[in-house]
Amino acid sequence: MNGKTKNFFKATIDVLPLLIPVFPFGIIFGAIGIELGFGPYVTYATSIIIFSGASQIVFFQLLSAGASSIVAITSSSVISTRHLLYGAVVNQYLSNLSIYWKIGLSYILTDQAFAVSNEYFKKNKKDKFKHYYLLGAGVTLWITWQLTTIIGILLGSIVPEELGLTFTIPLTFIALLINYFRKIDHIIVIIASGVLSVIMYNAPFKSYIIFSSLISLLIAYLIVKMRKQKS
Repeated sequence: MNGKTKNFFKATIDVLPLLIPVFPFGIIFGAIGIELGFGPYVTYATSIIIFSGASQIVFFQLLSAGASSIVAITSSSVISTRHLLYGAVVNQYLSNLSIYWKIGLSYILTDQAFAVSNEYFKKNKKDKFKHYYLLGAGVTLWITWQLTTIIGILLGSIVPEELGLTFTIPLTFIALLINYFRKIDHIIVIIASGVLSVIMYNAPFKSYIIFSSLISLLIAYLIVKMRKQKS
C-alpha cells in the first residue's frame, strides 16, 4: 500500500467516530426538505451544491418563510463563514498544491474533515502525501451525508404531515449549540444573537438572520478584544 492509499484509508477510519451525529442530522435534513415542500430532487441537490447541513436547513427555512433567494443564499453563506478559517489553517500545510487540488479539497473541507486533518497535519508536516488524508476524510463524510440525505428524503415522503417534522429544525440547532454553553463569552454571543433575531424578525426580505449574525460577530470581536487587553 503506497503513501497515498495509506493516508486516504487512515483518514476514513479516523473520521468514523465523528460521523455518529452526521447520520441523524442527514436523515432529519432530508425529511425536513420534503416536509417543507421542496421535493426530493431539490432537497438532494442542495446536499451536493451546498454540502453543509446547518446552511441547508436555514436556506430551506427562509425560502419556505417567503424570503428572497438572495437573502436565503446570503444567510446560509454567513453560517458557513467558519470554513474560511478552516481553509486558512489548512493552507499553511498544503500551500504547495495546485489550484485544482485546492478547489477540490475546499469543497470537502467540513467540520469533521478539518478536525482530524488538522491534527494529522501538525504531526506529519513532512508527509508529501498528507493531502490524501484530507481527501479521505472529506470523501467519507460526503458519501455519508449524501446517503443519509436520501434516506431522509425517502422517510419524509412516507411520514404523515400530521407529525409536523418541522419541529426538528429548532431542536437540531439547539443540539448544535450545546457544546458552546461551556464558556460565558459563548453564552453571551448566543443570547445576543437570539434576542437580536427576535427584535429584527420583521426586517425587510427576512434579512434578520444576516443582521443579527453580523452584530453578534461584532459583539464576539469586542469580547475577544477586551479579554486580550485585560491579559
